[in-house]
Amino acid sequence: MTPRETIEQINTILERVGSIVLGKEKAIRTSLSCLLAGGHLLLEDVPGVGKTTLAHALARAVGLRFRRLQFTADMMPADVLGVTVYEGAEKGFRFHPGPVFTEVLLADEINRAPAKVQSALLEAMEERQVSIDGQRYPLPPVFFVIATQNPTHQLGTYPLPESQLDRFAMVIKLGYPDPRAERMLLSGQGGRLDIDKIEPVTDAAGIKKLREQVNQVHVSAKLLDYVQAILKASRERDEFIHGLSPRAGLMLIRVARAWALTHGRQHVEPEDVQAVLPGLIDHRLPLRQAGGEPASKILLYSVPVD
Repeated sequence: MTPRETIEQINTILERVGSIVLGKEKAIRTSLSCLLAGGHLLLEDVPGVGKTTLAHALARAVGLRFRRLQFTADMMPADVLGVTVYEGAEKGFRFHPGPVFTEVLLADEINRAPAKVQSALLEAMEERQVSIDGQRYPLPPVFFVIATQNPTHQLGTYPLPESQLDRFAMVIKLGYPDPRAERMLLSGQGGRLDIDKIEPVTDAAGIKKLREQVNQVHVSAKLLDYVQAILKASRERDEFIHGLSPRAGLMLIRVARAWALTHGRQHVEPEDVQAVLPGLIDHRLPLRQAGGEPASKILLYSVPVD
């Protein structure tokens, strides 16, 4: 696939999702970049702003198998991963895969489930496999988790532990629609009812090829210096309880590459890093004092671009 064909395909995906999720161009591009970078995405916002619609529309546009799993307070890990059951006719045990065995898993309201259920996703998200009764079961080659969570001040929510949050490449908020987009929604345009009208642009094999192209996007030594300066500042500034890990730095590079590719570039610019930085680090850098500037703003102010 030529660079021109690649950007045409990406633009078509963005347009088709944008026809359903109105007025959220940056959130849609961020979600696609996260998918192409091989990460997972957490959408954090109040109910009713389109989190589930975005997940379903994106899965439909890229031609991936989609499953939605509603997390509740009485869930068990087996409800996510699956269970081994004795089959009398076969005189043996048989594994029944859970909803996690799909290509795009929407973990809806993930923070309404207790910690043991949240942690059931950890191995799947990190290792792309599930271990049940000593047996390992691989997940599909393209496996993407989009989780949603409600604000933690709402009743019946459990805060995600740091180890779980770190498995999400990015955490973003959708926010309320702007007046123009909201008027279109109220007039019957876009929205969840039109998702089935989306024609897939590609499929799992196509996403794998796009991920290979992401890996080929050039990162200069100067850009690596900039990223290292951000990592160093996160570990030295007193505003943060702890700094960014090397894994966070690797993910920052990957998502910046994907962001550059969605703009038709074969090299990463500092603006690409700056564009994805808030969604990638604000949930990874706890502040010593709540209520201050987000971690990403502090670092962008303190680390100049040479």
